[in-house]
Amino acid sequence: MGSIRQSHPIGKATRQAAGSGAQGRGGQASPAVLRQYISRFPKASVLVIGDLILDHYIWGRVSRISPEAPVPVVHVDSESLRLGGAANVFNNILALGGKADLCGVIGSDESGRMLLKELGATRSGRGGVVIDQGRPTTRKSRVIAHNQQIVRYDVERRAELKPAMQRRILRYVESRLRELSCLVVSDYAKGVVSATLMSELTRLAALRGIPLVVDPKVEHFSYYKGATVITPNHLEATQAAGVHGDDDQANNEAGAIIRQRLGCQAVLITRGEKGMSLYEGDGVSWHIPTQARQVYDVTGAGDTVVGTLALALSTGTSMRDAAVLANYAAGVVVGMVGTATLSAQQLSEAIGHD
Repeated sequence: MGSIRQSHPIGKATRQAAGSGAQGRGGQASPAVLRQYISRFPKASVLVIGDLILDHYIWGRVSRISPEAPVPVVHVDSESLRLGGAANVFNNILALGGKADLCGVIGSDESGRMLLKELGATRSGRGGVVIDQGRPTTRKSRVIAHNQQIVRYDVERRAELKPAMQRRILRYVESRLRELSCLVVSDYAKGVVSATLMSELTRLAALRGIPLVVDPKVEHFSYYKGATVITPNHLEATQAAGVHGDDDQANNEAGAIIRQRLGCQAVLITRGEKGMSLYEGDGVSWHIPTQARQVYDVTGAGDTVVGTLALALSTGTSMRDAAVLANYAAGVVVGMVGTATLSAQQLSEAIGHD
């Protein structure tokens, strides 16, 4: 197991972050302790709020270039549908053994009916899905040949939800609040997440005393003040912080600026092949090396990260060990093609043994 590297980019005095059990190299929990956390996932109850997306995959092969234009001709072998966006976060939580519910908006259209059908396979999570007659269901169609994405085309409307629709979502959250161990906001900037909605969700999470985990979009960063942890990728973090560069220094500056600006307990920046960086209070950061053995497709990896993080925090895991678990989970799903999930057993196997 790769070890976590601690650094102090803001020049604060060194201190040891709080541990949460037997420690391995670099101050992180041992594999045995991490597996204990995973065993507690079924006790978690997470509500995911955000943009619901229907992921449509067209699978085929390419053997020639079109005579009509310099583009490949894809011979279609099959098509498949998967849950995307907030629905994929929800699906990841269920796959890992946690209890989950889902709150978001679909349109009154064929894509909406197909998304509900896909949700139906989970036998839960439909109570918070509301229908907006004035917008289409967000649908992303990807054409994939020989395990490579050729093109993607989207159907969506990004306008903010009407106040009445936002109130319906908040009423549903309030109705579920007592039984929840975590709130997750999955923001794909498709209209569900607004400043008003985030303000109320932050208030409700504080009222209940539960974590609020946010998978953010750059244009909405000002909405996330007071969240427990946000999980931008490196590009989103540097853009939001107004920092230039793709090296460690730029990453450290961005993490510190965002955490201070938003008043979050932590900022977890995902960095692709460089792993993840966690920024907590007092200028302490932890750099976690990637666990990916092979990378076929990063689609939906952020959903896996936020879902795993929410489950871990729900069961009393420290922020640092929750980030380590999320890093292992991401390392598994990027080795799969398309929007993917993993099981608790797969996560445990990825962690290995002492």
